[in-house]
Amino acid sequence: MQILGIDVGGTGIKAGIVETTTGEIIGERVRIETPRPATPDAVGKALQDLVKQMNWSGPIGMGFPAAIQHGVARTAANIDKSFIGLQIAEFFSKQTGCAVHVANDADVAGMAEIRFGAGSDTQGVVLIITIGTGLGTALFADGHLMPNTELGHILLDNGFEAERYASEAVRVTKKLKWKEWGKRFNHYLVTMENLLWPDLIVLGGGVSKKLDKFSPQFTVRAPVVAASFLNQAGIVGAALFAETQLRQDG
Repeated sequence: MQILGIDVGGTGIKAGIVETTTGEIIGERVRIETPRPATPDAVGKALQDLVKQMNWSGPIGMGFPAAIQHGVARTAANIDKSFIGLQIAEFFSKQTGCAVHVANDADVAGMAEIRFGAGSDTQGVVLIITIGTGLGTALFADGHLMPNTELGHILLDNGFEAERYASEAVRVTKKLKWKEWGKRFNHYLVTMENLLWPDLIVLGGGVSKKLDKFSPQFTVRAPVVAASFLNQAGIVGAALFAETQLRQDG
């Protein structure tokens, strides 16, 4: 089955057509800027243009930076707060003219890694962290997802919200060296390990390509690996989520 996967982020919207039996992206990946402010109408128009650009008319899977409960946005991280309470699956379906299935962005990235990537051979607890404008998390136990964990918003013992202390955006804004930022990120990892005791930690997002530059600062017991899909996990996982929904509906 081929499904268009869309990954909506705080700074960019990425899309690609995914072959769901293999997890491969077919053809070119497309990226556009996330509109500012990222209101429902603005994002809807951007998605409408993106779907037209890709000449797509089939089902769409979408990873979105919010806790999503039965298609409704319950939070809004790095997007406009007017999304809260919106039935976004229904809204984006109307905007694009396609059947859109929406889940939390980190959750869908995790689905890609658990099915085809770095977490596919691991039993027990797997924590997947996507590092970008914020910190997204997906938590799996024996392959089963605990949705909408939003653990990037946890308050650290130094008084900082985690993603305001250790995200990629913080590293860039504060012009931190890899060693400096690695210590910050390790603080977050240690906090997560002490709460969840994962058997494996998988890091995703574009910065995961540079894992060797900051991993020497890590002191956690669990192995820490880069996501197999790097910053494409959201696209692949969004398509896999849509496939799951279509099979349940069918």
